[in-house]
Amino acid sequence: MSYVDFDGRTHLGTMIVNESVTNSVIRVFKLLDQAAFPIKEMTPESAYHGNDNAAAAADDTSGFNCRFAVASGAPRWSVHAYGEAIDVNDVQNPYIDGVVIIPPTGATYRNRSDVRPGMAVLHGTLVDAFATIGWQWGGRWTATPDYQHFSLTGG
Repeated sequence: MSYVDFDGRTHLGTMIVNESVTNSVIRVFKLLDQAAFPIKEMTPESAYHGNDNAAAAADDTSGFNCRFAVASGAPRWSVHAYGEAIDVNDVQNPYIDGVVIIPPTGATYRNRSDVRPGMAVLHGTLVDAFATIGWQWGGRWTATPDYQHFSLTGG
């Protein structure tokens, strides 16, 4: 898919998602491309050997990754393992669990009221684009906000 980087240049990226959501995901990224919403990179998780922390540190935007959910309790598959979730701009949109911030460089984006390019914010370009296809945003989670996460199921 086509995307615009933080310098305003257009690139072609690759994303793997479940076939059942492919057309919806293409619509979202066309909206983001038209709005020139910046994306650092769009590379499949396989480039990082499925290491979600490495992909996050690279500020990658990706979908499918066969891994367990980051949650308490018994291990269960993440929605990413079904190809029905996407993480966008991990650094600008970190996962926060108390003092744990993934990726650690996302700490500079902990203050969500300091809105900068590439960030997911309520009623912003990114969140609204995913809302057009009925996907929910992990930034709405109060205990462990996952600002990068968007999914069909809301989980």
